[in-house]
Amino acid sequence: MIYSSAADIVIDDVFLTLPGFLDRRDVDLYLKIEAFNVAGSLKLKTAQSMVAAAERDGRLSPGSRIIESSSGNLGIAMAVVCATRGYALTIVTDIRATTAAVATMRGLGAELVIIRDEDANGGFLHGRIDYIRRALARDPGLVWLNQYANPANPDAHRRQTAHSVHKEFGHVDVLAVGAGTTGTLTGCVEYFRERSPSTRVIGVDVEGSVTFGGPPGPRHIPGLGTSRVPEIVPTGGGYETCVVSEKETVAVCREVAARHGVLVGGSTGSVLCAVRRLRATFRRGATVVAISPDLGDRYLDTVYSDDWIAARDLELSGGAAATREERTG
Repeated sequence: MIYSSAADIVIDDVFLTLPGFLDRRDVDLYLKIEAFNVAGSLKLKTAQSMVAAAERDGRLSPGSRIIESSSGNLGIAMAVVCATRGYALTIVTDIRATTAAVATMRGLGAELVIIRDEDANGGFLHGRIDYIRRALARDPGLVWLNQYANPANPDAHRRQTAHSVHKEFGHVDVLAVGAGTTGTLTGCVEYFRERSPSTRVIGVDVEGSVTFGGPPGPRHIPGLGTSRVPEIVPTGGGYETCVVSEKETVAVCREVAARHGVLVGGSTGSVLCAVRRLRATFRRGATVVAISPDLGDRYLDTVYSDDWIAARDLELSGGAAATREERTG
């Protein structure tokens, strides 16, 4: 297939089975892999949707300059879209962004501002947003699309992500979705609440994130959780929540790589932790889909680094320890 723009390459129909992961032969688990596009994550759909909406309502025009907050994936996706549309882009990120993500954003032409001071909740999101608000006050010509509050974010996943899952399987018993900005979660909740109310949509978060009302705490894996509740968090019910630890997340990422040959990203590990934890509640013959926003190439110096894991006490029995013993012994 021939494409006229790199930003249009969105492959939305890749589902991978993970035999044995749930230790239940009577349940079918599918991993929806979203990384097969030039931005490497499902955030390309978010970026496309937000930019297109801003062009339609007149907020963006030739020569516009965009500023956005991102821990990595949305920044990369925005850099792809802005490069193809001719917009200047500044990404406000923080010191938890991976080396690969920072290098990729810069390589795609984005200017980066890196926030180094934690906020009161132990994260960096408040600091990133404060910086953007100050920048807007100084320079009214900047345009902030604001992925945390922009309705075009969940709209992308209502129209594309959720629709593609429903189209592939007809009926889905369980859909597990990670909660970052909650754009994907909200889009999926709204879609299935209307078209398949019997589908269990599970929003997955990590300990230390405040998205679902939990207490703030330290978090280490980029892209997991938030220190500020997003404005687009789902309302009106239609979903349940599950909170997992970063230790579990790291262990599952490593397990999937070793057993299934796929380096998954951190949020994928957390979602798979949740479906494993809840497996006893799935009916016989259930179809379970877990959304994988990105792959592990952006986490080689975090989730897949033994030294990084040990320094942050994120090691469970086996897993990283076994890898280190094999390497040194």
